[in-house]
Amino acid sequence: MKGSGLRVYALIYLLFLYAPILLLPIFAFNSGTVIAFPLKGVTTEWFAQMFENATLRRALANSLIIAVSASVFATCLGVLAARATTRFEFPGKGAITGLIMLPLVLPEIIISISLLVVLLSLGVTLNIFTVIIGHTLICMPYATVILSTAFNSLDRSLEEAAYDLGETKWSAFRLVILPLVMPGIISSLLMSFTISLDEFIIAFFLAGNEPTLPTYIFSQLRFPKQIPMIMALGTVLVVMSIILLTIAEYFRRRGVARTGAKDTGGFL
Repeated sequence: MKGSGLRVYALIYLLFLYAPILLLPIFAFNSGTVIAFPLKGVTTEWFAQMFENATLRRALANSLIIAVSASVFATCLGVLAARATTRFEFPGKGAITGLIMLPLVLPEIIISISLLVVLLSLGVTLNIFTVIIGHTLICMPYATVILSTAFNSLDRSLEEAAYDLGETKWSAFRLVILPLVMPGIISSLLMSFTISLDEFIIAFFLAGNEPTLPTYIFSQLRFPKQIPMIMALGTVLVVMSIILLTIAEYFRRRGVARTGAKDTGGFL
């Protein structure tokens, strides 16, 4: 049958990619401390330990502060970049756009080391704020891509009609353009939040003595007795990521439907 080979390949690829994730909830509810089959029984003890762990709560609080801040900053900068690149023509537009997208192709360890050297040379103390800077840099290309799609799908005649009715550029942007691209903004916020929450390399280099969720998980992998709790934590994170990405995709499709553009695919 035509195309059956490609479907089999895609199925095998997805199975290989997501099978380890499917094992997370299995071992998270396993009463045994050894991550191996056969399973011993069903328990929620590891989830209880996870919620009682003070260091874990601190790491989670740090990660939430970083993720919220980075997503807001990246989205605000993405709005400016997307508006400029989709609405105006100016010298060096291609080079500036490429510079914004550069973190997508650069290895994160190179970005992390570069930021570390620059910040230390400026005498900046490593803390949560330095991680926010790094995560904003990483998230901004994703935000710009999402928002560029939203701005490109706008009908310019709506903006011109607002000008004809006496609106200024700022009021037209605030009252007409911004509501139309709001689904894209929400998608950008959720996508950037998810990327920041899961990001490890930049946090490892720039967090200093402040633990984040990924760095805390990495530090606990040295202790076999902590592995079941990490499995429980991983299960919660996977569920949260799926929920956030689903919400982001919903708002993306809503934005496409509102503008009447053709949907060419999205996150899910």
